[in-house]
Amino acid sequence: MALLVLQGCSAIKLGYQQLPTLSYWWLDSTVSFNASQTTTTKQALEQLHQWHRSEELPAYADLLQRVQALSAGPVQTEQVCRVWAEVQIRLDVLMREAVAQAAPVAMALGPRQLSHIARRWERQNEEWEKEWLLGSASERLERRLDKTLERYRSFYGELTAAQISLVKAQLAQSPWTAEWGRQDRQRRQQDLLSALQGISQNKLSQTEAQAQLWGVWQRWLKPPEAEQRAVVQSLSQRACENLAQLHNAASPEQRQQATRRLRAYERDIQDLVNSRP
Repeated sequence: MALLVLQGCSAIKLGYQQLPTLSYWWLDSTVSFNASQTTTTKQALEQLHQWHRSEELPAYADLLQRVQALSAGPVQTEQVCRVWAEVQIRLDVLMREAVAQAAPVAMALGPRQLSHIARRWERQNEEWEKEWLLGSASERLERRLDKTLERYRSFYGELTAAQISLVKAQLAQSPWTAEWGRQDRQRRQQDLLSALQGISQNKLSQTEAQAQLWGVWQRWLKPPEAEQRAVVQSLSQRACENLAQLHNAASPEQRQQATRRLRAYERDIQDLVNSRP
């Protein structure tokens, strides 16, 4: 599922090599760093990138190899969920290191930066609501369908009318709604902002700051509220079922195309591993 958000192969290598710079630009637009914070943040991003390239990319290549073998034939929902569980493990490993690098940056944030973050998120939320909440239920569904089909086509190529109907039915039956999405988005933002405010106001140590940021990540994945958590779990299970259904409805040619795309991703990652400094 995470792999479906990837685009062209050359973009993976080019984008990955530029990640520290691109990540800094994105963070600075959200936080508005001062000169000292800029230096600290760039160093943290570079260290995280070097660690990830040497320690994590080989595991990604191995996972892609196994997914290629899986994609050649029909799959079961449980197989897809096992792959997603492995992706989540890799994300946890990444976030452990990211939190360690981010803690000193978070400790240096002041009231001005925290206010800048809140205002930035307000503007982004307005744009999000325009995209996902405007229009009738059928219009919202069509927008979701367009984006979902775009990701699937990048793997399988053009889909048949029956396959498009299948994807549309899956989206219509999904427990996700734009209203729930907005609520969950705001929940995550407020959780992170509250943690950053606590780190700044209470002058927490680096170890304490790391614990706070790690707690945010865990709550993002597993909301403390039972109702929210149930929706997240249902969405994860449904995503495995949906992908298995579509893959099993794919023609041999479509599966071959998906396998070729996965193999190209693996080659790109192997190139990055072999060319690391």
